[in-house]
Amino acid sequence: MLSSASVASSSPYHIHFLACHFQVPNRSLPPSNVFFGLMPAKRRVNVFPLRASFWDSIRSSFLKNNNNSTQITEPPPTLMEEEEPLPQEIVLLERTQPDGTFEQIIFSSSGDVDVYELQALCDKVGWPRRPLTKVAASLRNSYLVATLHLISRSPGPEGNERKQLIGMARATSDHAFNATIWDVLVDPSYQGQGLGKALVEQLIRALLQRDIGNITLFADSKVVDFYRNLGFEADPEGIKGMFWYPRF
Repeated sequence: MLSSASVASSSPYHIHFLACHFQVPNRSLPPSNVFFGLMPAKRRVNVFPLRASFWDSIRSSFLKNNNNSTQITEPPPTLMEEEEPLPQEIVLLERTQPDGTFEQIIFSSSGDVDVYELQALCDKVGWPRRPLTKVAASLRNSYLVATLHLISRSPGPEGNERKQLIGMARATSDHAFNATIWDVLVDPSYQGQGLGKALVEQLIRALLQRDIGNITLFADSKVVDFYRNLGFEADPEGIKGMFWYPRF
């Protein structure tokens, strides 16, 4: 059973992690051909072999000619190509409790996060507190912020509705080739239901829909197998993650 504090980046202050990456071998591969679990249509998971090298995905749009100059091999994007996909909302789970309360767990890529709710969730998984201004800045400057919310509706025609944040993950990106996943966490009360897996898979799918095929993260040693099962590869081609941080 995964502890949410060790999923993906573990404690935000840990710095000695194992670098992993996820690649799509061909940037021209339509995102619709890649399916990850817990999709609305319940499509079967297709796994594509990782043929391209780690650096091929970074320099895939460039080709050196005989004069060692760099030539762009793709035409400039049109306005239509630059449009971002709309945020998604996907119902991952529905159930009715014995008291008649109807519950849904919803994945969203809209970035709807209350920093006070997020702080409470971090408290539950045992992460050290960070300044809320910095937390808000990290969310605001992320390329994608994905959430899991529990929606509870009490029975009756005038039943009250309650919305609770139970999971989150975010990704930073250069908006073209690369993205890094950070801060994956799930409320301990809702672990063991495949929600962490669904959260990461849907975040990957959202990145692929934006034509970003080189996806990296930093994994605590306890959850390396978790990410390997999602298609990530540790230390690809011997490449190591390296860190610089103040020594005081």
